[in-house]
Amino acid sequence: MTYTKEQFADMVQADRVHRAYYTDPAVFEAEMEKVFGKVWVYVGHDSLVPHAGDYYCTTLAGQPVVLSRDDQGDVHVLYNRCGHRGAKVLSKTRGNARVFSCMYHGWGFRPNGDLAGVPMRADFPEASLREPRAGMERLARVDSYRGFVFASMDPDVMPLLDFLGVARQGIDELVDRSPEGRIEFSAGCHRYHFRGNWKLQMDNMADTYHPAAAHGSTVGPDGRQFQRRAGQEGGAARFFAPNGEAVVSQLGVRGFKNGHSSEQSLFDKEQSGGAWDEYRAMLVARYGEERTADILKNRRHSLTLFPTLDILIAQTSVRVVKPITVDFTEVEVWPVRLAGAPDVISNDLVKYLNMTHSASSFIQTDDLEAFERCQEGLMAHGSDWVLVARGMGEEVDEGDGVLFGARSSEVGQRAKHYAWRALMGA
Repeated sequence: MTYTKEQFADMVQADRVHRAYYTDPAVFEAEMEKVFGKVWVYVGHDSLVPHAGDYYCTTLAGQPVVLSRDDQGDVHVLYNRCGHRGAKVLSKTRGNARVFSCMYHGWGFRPNGDLAGVPMRADFPEASLREPRAGMERLARVDSYRGFVFASMDPDVMPLLDFLGVARQGIDELVDRSPEGRIEFSAGCHRYHFRGNWKLQMDNMADTYHPAAAHGSTVGPDGRQFQRRAGQEGGAARFFAPNGEAVVSQLGVRGFKNGHSSEQSLFDKEQSGGAWDEYRAMLVARYGEERTADILKNRRHSLTLFPTLDILIAQTSVRVVKPITVDFTEVEVWPVRLAGAPDVISNDLVKYLNMTHSASSFIQTDDLEAFERCQEGLMAHGSDWVLVARGMGEEVDEGDGVLFGARSSEVGQRAKHYAWRALMGA
């Protein structure tokens, strides 16, 4: 089916979305151009390419791209495509090379995408080899914020800082937890797939309504979940109060401009004990006691940046959602190393992430099952609409385009849906 921009916009109403939003291949194909082709999309962290000649291969809207660092230390995002016959140039996920060489005819490219060499060059018109498209072309716009590299295929996209807005404070909260003020992606990643639409995972990242039901099996007799953070104290979250009430479902959610969202933290006290005390002392030495206490406050469980990035502050990790088809999605979860922190802290982060968000974890596996059931259920006949009305009309306007909704409001999900509607209806 072919949709008009008005029909796309009509798929998102104030309090509900049409099931085609998740199930129609025509909607998915249009998203690649109208959403992913028009906004800033996270590509990778600059710690993945620390040295000149380093590269990291990934995808953006299904297209192969390369994050690379040149001899001047500048970071680039290139289309992973030879300017000659279009072959994919780099096939390894990560590596280092002074020249990126195409296996088909041997054309070579510098890490900034410029053409470096052509076998039998004299047989080509020189003018055609001087064109930028003869190299590995760069995406229209590339920018970064505190090591997080974003790219856009739209040369007229708004400035990155405007796109992030006040939501970027969630990135600051993560990075500032390093005694050196920087983080590294140095422990690889979990990578898995689910048979469902990518927006189901994104909706879930703004959902504090589901944990009591979906993750109830992870809660012990004391009403707290298993320990999921370092420290002898403050590493376990309370899901249920002694009277059996679902505390987790009372957590609030914020919706930001441009489709971003964040959830209030599950944790009710600062971590302490063991190596955590040594780590905290490092932060005090760098920032002072007052600033350290502020950095370690449990403000957010996570920050989600539209369209596909989640900063899992509670787990000190980053989650990336990659749409593959309308009903098939890839998820990457990257443990984050806090540069300058004791090694045991970083090792513990990997251990706890294995428990919460790996393919065989206690938490993420519940969510994946829910996504697949949603995708199957949405194919059934009946109502064409999915209700997203929880907390509607009760939001508090905090300024700067931020709306806060208490008691597991769906305000964060609505923020994503409205951003999608604005792009698809343009």
